[in-house]
Amino acid sequence: MHIPDGYLGPATCGFFYAIMVPIWALASKIVKKTLNAKQVPLLAIGAAFSFVIMMFNVPIPGGTTGHAVGGVLVAILIGPWAACIAITVALAVQALLFGDGGITALGANCFNMAFALPFAGYYIYKAISYNSPIGSNRRVIAAGIAGYIAVSVAASLTGFEFGIQPLLHKTASGQALYCPYGLNVALPVMLGEHLLVFGWIEALVTALVVKYLQKQDLGLLGDGRG
Repeated sequence: MHIPDGYLGPATCGFFYAIMVPIWALASKIVKKTLNAKQVPLLAIGAAFSFVIMMFNVPIPGGTTGHAVGGVLVAILIGPWAACIAITVALAVQALLFGDGGITALGANCFNMAFALPFAGYYIYKAISYNSPIGSNRRVIAAGIAGYIAVSVAASLTGFEFGIQPLLHKTASGQALYCPYGLNVALPVMLGEHLLVFGWIEALVTALVVKYLQKQDLGLLGDGRG
């Protein structure tokens, strides 16, 4: 799901940086106000967890990869704004030190995986588990469904961003300057891989960890801030 350098045009890269800069600023402000001392280590653990799970990726035709993100689990534990910070840190380290995802595309990658994914997953989880006991199986099912849908949403956004590049950036003869695959290829490839494989991995990991925490430390599941 990491978009490499050279696959998005300058206008698209700039657009997503322009969106993410105020989101990062707002996230930092909210996290400073809402994150309590007990949750601070969870922010670091969340970033490390997301970093590790994203390293297990499989190449997808077209130049990107498919993988789980772990973002919904982090959002459930510490809230979507803190998850945005944690996953942004993981994505920045991967781009700067490991070349996994482009530096010019970091704004787009963060929008897809550090913003859209944890927020979508968190509110799906809250809606499905509405008013149910923290230790109930409904919470486990809600976590799994939220993980599956949220990672598919992020994959769809990535496919869409790839797919519009031939429309936005092309030569006078019609040759694509950046990602050469249109929406009819990029969107179904990205979405299909994540619906068939990686969405289930995200769902399984999220649900199992929530189930484990219900038995080991119930308090961790009640501290996430919206």
